[in-house]
Order: sequence, then C-alpha cells, then structure tokens
Amino acid sequence: MASKKNVNTIVFEDYFPAMLEKLGSDGFMKELSNGFKLLMDKEKKVITFDSLKRNSALLGLEGMSDDDIKCMLREGDLDADGVLDEMEFCTLMFRLSPSLMNSSKQLLEDAIFSAI
Repeated sequence: MASKKNVNTIVFEDYFPAMLEKLGSDGFMKELSNGFKLLMDKEKKVITFDSLKRNSALLGLEGMSDDDIKCMLREGDLDADGVLDEMEFCTLMFRLSPSLMNSSKQLLEDAIFSAI
C-alpha cells in the first residue's frame, strides 16, 4: 500500500477501489476488519501507539518516526481517546481513499441494507 520514494517521502497507492470491485462491499468491509485486527493491541482491542509502531512494518512503513505514528492516530481518533477503535479505523481508511470517498454513500447504503 505504501512505498518509499526517498528518505522523507512516502507515496501511497490507492488499491481500495480495486479491492472493493473484486470483493464486493461485504468482502471489502471484512478485509478492513482483518486489517484492524492485524494492527490492534490484542488485549485492549484497539489500535494504540505501541501496536501501530510494532506493526507498521506490516504496512510497508517500517522506520516511521514516533511523530508520524502519533499523527496517524490523531488523524483517525474521532473521540479523542488516544486510540483507534474499529469504526474509527474503517472511517479513516475511507477518508484516505479519494475514490472511496466519492462512492462512500453507496457503500454505506449497501452495508446497512446487507445487515438488515
């Protein structure tokens, strides 16, 4: 998902639209949930600074500074508790994907109606 261009630049490639097309909305949401579980603190069931730092290499982001990790957490921390729960993580992933933001209304409707 990320590749390093040089020492100070990280370039993100947006694979989410292709994943959504291939997996469908249910499968895509399941993959986001799997990603959350991969990054979360197993005891606290949330993504913490320590769990994100420990698992950042799984995202191809090894060597991120503590400030960068804190910034990532702040970006998604909607309730200001210092951690990301699964809803905050999924919301952040949608916000970071310009293509998904453009079609997020349809995805939300699909997710709601499939749960009924």
